Amino acid sequence: MSAPNCLRCLVRPSAALRLSAPPPASALKPATPPLTAAASRRAPFSTTPAAAAAPKSSSQGQQAAAKGHVRKGKRLTLKGKKKQKSLDHGKSPLPGERKAYRKRITLSNDNAIKVPWLTDLAAPDLADPANVGKVLALPPTTQDQLRASEAFKPTQTWGMFRQPAVLVRKETVDLTQRMQEAAAARKVLRMVVTGNKVTGKSLMLLQAMTHAFLNEWVVIHLPEAQELTTAVTEYAPLADTSPVQYSQPVYALKLLHAIRKANADVLAKTFTVSEHSELPQSLPAGSPLLAIANQAKEVDSAWVIFQALWNELMAPAPNRPPILLSLDGLAHVMRVSDYRSPAFEPIHAFDLALVRLFTDALGGAVKFPAGGAVLGATSRNNSPRSPSMELALAQREAEQQQQQQPGVEVPQKDPFFRGYDERVDAVLRSVQVLRLGGVDRREARALLEYWAASGMLRTVVDEKAVAEKWTLAGGGVLGEMERASLLTMRV
Repeated sequence: MSAPNCLRCLVRPSAALRLSAPPPASALKPATPPLTAAASRRAPFSTTPAAAAAPKSSSQGQQAAAKGHVRKGKRLTLKGKKKQKSLDHGKSPLPGERKAYRKRITLSNDNAIKVPWLTDLAAPDLADPANVGKVLALPPTTQDQLRASEAFKPTQTWGMFRQPAVLVRKETVDLTQRMQEAAAARKVLRMVVTGNKVTGKSLMLLQAMTHAFLNEWVVIHLPEAQELTTAVTEYAPLADTSPVQYSQPVYALKLLHAIRKANADVLAKTFTVSEHSELPQSLPAGSPLLAIANQAKEVDSAWVIFQALWNELMAPAPNRPPILLSLDGLAHVMRVSDYRSPAFEPIHAFDLALVRLFTDALGGAVKFPAGGAVLGATSRNNSPRSPSMELALAQREAEQQQQQQPGVEVPQKDPFFRGYDERVDAVLRSVQVLRLGGVDRREARALLEYWAASGMLRTVVDEKAVAEKWTLAGGGVLGEMERASLLTMRV
């Protein structure tokens, strides 16, 4: 504050004197020189003399006198803050630990009762019509092969029983018999397994893989098609390809490890017909195919090694085994993928090299030297909509029914819909369709008896119980039977 203002405060009379007597004339005269223009803008003034001469109370006067000397600012408040209690959440999970727990596969339960009449599967059992309606156990060696191929699903109830076992259905016998006939004629069975939710489509693929492992086929399984098309793995363009195709080396390395673990015995008995100098370690002709798969150690060379192994399996030679190529979640590869080209244009799933390999085999463009099968299974739980695939499967199914019922009408394209994909139509133009529904009452009874013998179903299995569970399951749908019978026992 300026010095004249402080001097004015010193010569100002007290509040009591101002109330008792009028101020002297000398006090009304300014004791300071006139203010400058800048100071006059800062100094307060009153337009009416009555307002300046209005009397004030003693407290108001003291506050007004003290206002000029009090510096405004923050006041110090001494209030104790309430401390929050720190909660102990335990040790945080390590990277990837949640995913490993979510995808954990448990195939045995030591607390379950051992079923005395349960027998292991043999090579011809799944193709024998006499085994329809029976529950057969998976051999330990086949369990390891199926686990390496990721054929088991975390949502299936394998961990509730003493050992994994499967129900032989009429569709199982039909499928495995077709596989045997195709291998005997050195042809390729091209089939799509479809059906409603929880009808056992993935389990049918598992039974087909079990039949192939027991008969010494080479099994190449793509467990989740969405991992190939939802942009969750690395990709790179391949040189000298038109249209440009894209490899997925990380996924190819993982697939090579699965092929080596699941088919080690068969690959060790099969030998190369040509020399491979493009591999990290060149191999002469006559080397076992297992030596090619064993070189899959780095991501950079994974696609080259996979191509060498695939070319050897496709080479026309007398000692080649039949091949089963299967994929689960077919709708994910029958659409435009989530990947982008360098020009930021969407990449069709058929332009991914691994997907192209499967679709060429499913469409009939690839012939296996010793025959085999190409199987694809649809999914209703996590599946994008593919109008072309749905229409093509409906058409193939109607054409199959026309052989027994000539009056069945084949559905046609909607002329006002523009979302059809010609590339998908070309692939699915000549495939066979296997539709799964509910099991019959005989198969349902065999399944309930197995659950009761394992200690998982605490009820008497008679005709009344079978009819009740079969009806509650929507006509024998396997997933609904599990919900109606085993849901209270599942942890």
